[in-house]
Amino acid sequence: MGWIIALIVGGVAGWLASKVMGRDADMGIFLNIVVGIIGSFVGNWLGQFFGLSGTIQAFSITGFFLSFVGAVVLLGIVNLIKRGTVR
Repeated sequence: MGWIIALIVGGVAGWLASKVMGRDADMGIFLNIVVGIIGSFVGNWLGQFFGLSGTIQAFSITGFFLSFVGAVVLLGIVNLIKRGTVR
């Protein structure tokens, strides 16, 4: 059951991040889920530096926030590589 929650929360976090970063037209639902889940790993890794931890397998606000932040960072890196600018 945790993986289903991770897919849903990852998809929502990836979709919100793609809206914020202006990449929603380039991405479909599958890439939103992938970006959200990978963003969760990135966000949890970054959150360790600030003493935060969360998971998207058992929904928590902290886990969702870290997933969203990680997805934004991930999309910023992708934009920097593809376009030469973060936004």
